[in-house]
Amino acid sequence: MQRTDVDEPFVRSLLRDQQPDLADLPIRPVASGWDNQLWRVGEDLAVRLPMTDRAPTLLAQEFRWLPELAARLPLPIPTPRRFSEPSELFPRPWAVVDWVPGQPADGVEMTDGPRSADALAGFLRALHLPAPPDAPANPSRCGELAPLKDGFEWGLSTLADTVDTPRLREVWNRAVAAPSWDGPPVWVHVDLHPANAVVTDGVLSGIIDFGDMGAGDPAADIAAAWKLLPEGAADPFLRAYGVTDEALVHRAQGWAVLSAFGLLSVGQAWEKGLPGGQPTWGRAGRRTLERVLRHGE
Repeated sequence: MQRTDVDEPFVRSLLRDQQPDLADLPIRPVASGWDNQLWRVGEDLAVRLPMTDRAPTLLAQEFRWLPELAARLPLPIPTPRRFSEPSELFPRPWAVVDWVPGQPADGVEMTDGPRSADALAGFLRALHLPAPPDAPANPSRCGELAPLKDGFEWGLSTLADTVDTPRLREVWNRAVAAPSWDGPPVWVHVDLHPANAVVTDGVLSGIIDFGDMGAGDPAADIAAAWKLLPEGAADPFLRAYGVTDEALVHRAQGWAVLSAFGLLSVGQAWEKGLPGGQPTWGRAGRRTLERVLRHGE
């Protein structure tokens, strides 16, 4: 089934088949990510329909862990409430989750830096607790940076005409040379860029899309100081979080650069009319690199 085959009557038929008490609520499409199509149901819920081969695994992972994590997190997240089985109507499992109010941060400005820095710091302090042994591993998103050198070099060569290559190489080399995380693996969101955060009245108000979460180095999330927050909010965030380890900051900047390269490549795809492009992601990538390079000046 393709995304274009899914409409409001179809989603209502899925609900009527497996979640009939929700089938008569208002249903409307909302902005969706790579792997799932999202439909708001009533005021408080949303249906997430996996549209890629990997999406059911990510959805099941969220269903397993997010209810536990949500209880301690100070910002709203899309906590799964119901899990529905594949059927003749739809060939993959799908979920009903909490609706997270606000607007995606890649489309609206996060104008209140101090309050957003405090909100993000509080969220990550609550999230970054030691993960259990059976937590998912995602070494390419929250492990060691050195094995990801090829991705950095590819990004640098692909974007050479648009980025400050020598200074970004300095940031990367410093990040790779920094001492590794020596604490226990902690829960890490791993994908905190503007499309995965929501804003209300200029303030960070929620975090979404935990599908790639894993246990590892918190630096991968500390990178949000430059990926997500507005100019000037990085230092207040680092203080509020309690970062005193320079190595953690260096590794976080390395993760921020890698993420920015991904955002820029998606933005370029949009500009060239290629599949998978997103109109707001190039700007988010450029802003990330600018903030990283300005930090500490």
